[in-house]
Amino acid sequence: MSLISDAGTPLLSDPGRILVEQCIQNKFEIIPIPGVSSITAAMSVSGFKDQFLFYGFLPKTENELEKILASLSQNSFAQIFFIPAIKINFYLKKFKLYFSGRKILIARELTKIHESFYRKDIDDISEFEKSMKGELTVIVSEKNTKKKVLDKKKIVNKAKKYLKKYSLKDTVNLILESEKINKKEIYNLCLKVKNEKNY
Repeated sequence: MSLISDAGTPLLSDPGRILVEQCIQNKFEIIPIPGVSSITAAMSVSGFKDQFLFYGFLPKTENELEKILASLSQNSFAQIFFIPAIKINFYLKKFKLYFSGRKILIARELTKIHESFYRKDIDDISEFEKSMKGELTVIVSEKNTKKKVLDKKKIVNKAKKYLKKYSLKDTVNLILESEKINKKEIYNLCLKVKNEKNY
């Protein structure tokens, strides 16, 4: 029996995994036949370091997504995600919050006639004006280990945004999730914004 896919190598973030699990449980021999994989194809042209983690499809709800990204942002390796093209702007907004200082590669239609790549610093990336179709393979680069300089303007802008909905303490904690800098400095900036009450 063969499991064949016309969308690259199956079984990674793919329902075919269920069939493989059943075969293993029933002691059938399983033989992989290599095919096109968007994971290795995209990673091979990313220019990022060799060590990477593959996550697959991210959660669709905002609360669950933020929990996952807060955890993943602590990891220093490059990370690979599958993202529906129609939802790319939704995820980019969150990437800017949690993966600041990293680079991003967005690969579309790999090995097909309309194959394209989009490379950018995450901090500088803008939303896509035109909607895209299909699935995207998105790679976030490894964490920059150079000492980060406090971007006061960026922190102030985030504080103004968060203080509209959250307390001072929660605002500081939210900013700390993406800005791994001295907590005291961030607290002082947020307190100054709160006292000015011009947000």
